[in-house]
Amino acid sequence: MSTTVSPTTPTDRRDTVSWGADPYADALRSGRGPLFLRRSDGWLLPLEVERWCAGPDAADLSALRRCAGSVLDIGCGPGRLVAALAAQGRRALGIDVSAAAVARTNAIGGTALHRSVFDTLPGEGTWDTALLLDGNIGIGGDPHALLTRTAELLAPYGLLIVETTPADVDEQVQVRVEGSSHTPRPPDALFPWARVGTPALLRYASATAWTPTEQWTAPHPTAQAPDTGRCFVALRRGGG
Repeated sequence: MSTTVSPTTPTDRRDTVSWGADPYADALRSGRGPLFLRRSDGWLLPLEVERWCAGPDAADLSALRRCAGSVLDIGCGPGRLVAALAAQGRRALGIDVSAAAVARTNAIGGTALHRSVFDTLPGEGTWDTALLLDGNIGIGGDPHALLTRTAELLAPYGLLIVETTPADVDEQVQVRVEGSSHTPRPPDALFPWARVGTPALLRYASATAWTPTEQWTAPHPTAQAPDTGRCFVALRRGGG
């Protein structure tokens, strides 16, 4: 499958270029936080910049082992997963709306494009596996639309691996990226985001013709409690 880029016209960019703004880009360049998503009511979600900028951990590898054929990493961030697949000789492409993320991915041996998942992409309808890890089921704030779009990108009976929130949550909110709790950004920096636990993901999957094939939990490297882990769901397009 070629990943050659041809000129495209961006479609509805539900995942917004706010991720390309300075706090996120600066964190990726340095490989360090603090970095947060701040909800409009002030609630903060810490973002795991250090983990994203490191190599794949055991939980990541549990997902990568399940990948088949060519792999599209949606919201690849600084590229640890794409680079790991490339090092194995796998055909993999990352996409991200952050130019800093794309630059870092390409610098460490992966291949990535500065694109939204809702833009026209190389190889649409032919990818064997897609990844939505690190909370990326939240892209665009509309899991139904994201699952529908991802189905268009995969080959018939293609595999989608989604990381879900450990809590049983289903929320669509407006957030902004902040470098610390003391550096608020202007209201126009808000963009839509979603947080989805496994029960909610399974409901969205059923409504968008995805068939769940596996669920698992892997230890989180910084978990304080032994029963706290990262949660994954594998979905198959078309029920195959």
